[in-house]
Amino acid sequence: MNVLDALILGVVEGLTEFLPVSSTAHLTIAEKVLGLPVADPGVTAFTAVIQVGAIVAVLGYFRGDIIALASAWLSGLARPAARRDPQYTVAWCVILGSVPIGIVGLAARHLIAGPLRNLWVVVTGLVVWSIVMYVAEKFARQNRAERDLSLLDSVVVGLVQCLALAPGVSRSGATISAGLLRGFDRVTATRLSFFLSIPALVAAGAYEAGTAADSIAASVGWTPTVVASITSFLVAYAAIAWLLRLVAHHRITVFIGYRLALAALVGIALASRLLNPT
Repeated sequence: MNVLDALILGVVEGLTEFLPVSSTAHLTIAEKVLGLPVADPGVTAFTAVIQVGAIVAVLGYFRGDIIALASAWLSGLARPAARRDPQYTVAWCVILGSVPIGIVGLAARHLIAGPLRNLWVVVTGLVVWSIVMYVAEKFARQNRAERDLSLLDSVVVGLVQCLALAPGVSRSGATISAGLLRGFDRVTATRLSFFLSIPALVAAGAYEAGTAADSIAASVGWTPTVVASITSFLVAYAAIAWLLRLVAHHRITVFIGYRLALAALVGIALASRLLNPT
């Protein structure tokens, strides 16, 4: 991989990680278009590692909220009276909501890096989850706020997040849809999606960096990986601010047309053999 490829993939990651369009799907498509072997262990690991750049953007953007959550959680552990703080409950929700994807992601890691790295899977995920997003918005009550968040809500949203391990579904699309179906307003559902992304993507990136370091060095190289990670951070920071403003005034169904158009375009390219599925 050269530096130009890394810059392109970093931009793709930063733009799509937090939008409900599936960053993994876009990275898989972009890697295929660039002629990279998507099934190569080093490329698969690279895809996970550069997501850490986007997560650093979340940490920077929400640093005040994250410090408040961590402080409330630590205070609640030390003093029972502090557990009445709603932030204490939210902190536990983020922790418990992150457990399912950690377990499923580790158990299904060979499936994720193998059979699921297929463009037909991407097309299917883009189409099927577009339907779910439509249903979520259609039946969204939006009568609950962040203060109403419960541990059951976090587990449900965390379980749905596991579906995003299939490219095309979208982690943010899955978690925001689940939040809406639990009755939360769109901004609360989006904020929860951001918070749940931190443990999930940091763990995935750290795991791949630690276990596939040799593969990354051999087939991709650490210089392109660092370049792509920095680029994804810069682009993602801007994308977070834009998405929060967007969801405050628009439904997530605004992304459905794009998702279906991309699915159709990739499907045609596959059917005409302009692209290979793996």
